Amino acid sequence: YTLTNDHGITAQIMTYGGVLTALRTPDRSGASGDIVLGFDTFADYQARSPFFGCITGRYANRLANGQFELDGVTYPLATNNGPNHLHGGLRGFDKVIWQAETARTADAVTLHLRYRSQDGEEGYPGALDVTVSYTLNTQNELRIDYRATTDKPTILNLTNHTYFNLAGQGKILDHVMLIDADQITPVNATLIPTGELARVAGTPFDFRTPTPIGARIDQADQQLQYGGGYDHNWVLNRPEQGLRHVITVTDPSSGRCLDVATSQPGVQFYTGNMMPDSLPGKGGQTYSKRTGFCLETQHFPDSPNQPHFPTTVLRPGEQYHETTVFTFSTAR
Repeated sequence: YTLTNDHGITAQIMTYGGVLTALRTPDRSGASGDIVLGFDTFADYQARSPFFGCITGRYANRLANGQFELDGVTYPLATNNGPNHLHGGLRGFDKVIWQAETARTADAVTLHLRYRSQDGEEGYPGALDVTVSYTLNTQNELRIDYRATTDKPTILNLTNHTYFNLAGQGKILDHVMLIDADQITPVNATLIPTGELARVAGTPFDFRTPTPIGARIDQADQQLQYGGGYDHNWVLNRPEQGLRHVITVTDPSSGRCLDVATSQPGVQFYTGNMMPDSLPGKGGQTYSKRTGFCLETQHFPDSPNQPHFPTTVLRPGEQYHETTVFTFSTAR
């Protein structure tokens, strides 16, 4: 499916994994370029995708030791990331076929993707009905709405795993990043949160003022060494609930700017540290480490095993609804 607006923005999404396969936006001179990583063929997405552009769930990010406890019952899950559970398991939402429906208003086009996750799928309790809606409007916003209901108590954490490169090619280390967050959730050697909240002041994780991604990424910092770079959850500053602007990224070479607003309490900023040294991508490109960055707006990793983190429990009668908005512009 292709969503377009009158300002030269085009988003392409496929029903497999809800993957954002292409996102074309103009640079400062008006030239269009694709700013997300991906593949040219469906077979490549099936065989070797490092979660390019997909919807991740039921639980995005990591759960320690492949398990969680809910209402006194322990649920074992697949350990597909060392000793831990990652992005919903062996066949998470990134690997299923979603049912699609389109809609149009005067100033926007929407693709609604729906999936019913059966009780027990990948070890999770409850039959879950999920809708993820991609909306592109005339204000150059790509909005993603996540909604879900369940028939049994369960846990849920949904996000989109797009790898951005606002230059359209090369490394992303010169991109200038601002994240409105005073704290991160530091991790252990297997990238599971320790449970503490650590202040970013005086560390390589302080992006409260615009800073190039590569400025401090290779500093001798234990957290950076654990992640091979940035692969951490930032605790977004939230003076009020609801949708709010939290991130700005600018690429000096192209002039492209990306602003992110979200209702979620955190964001996993990932700089592609685990990418292969050479991964053939779309359009003849070869991807490697740090050729894309992810901004996975989310609840915190391992929240079900960390009681003081914001809850990710969803119960019958409740509706899960989170929103993230990506806004595209150019700097002169």
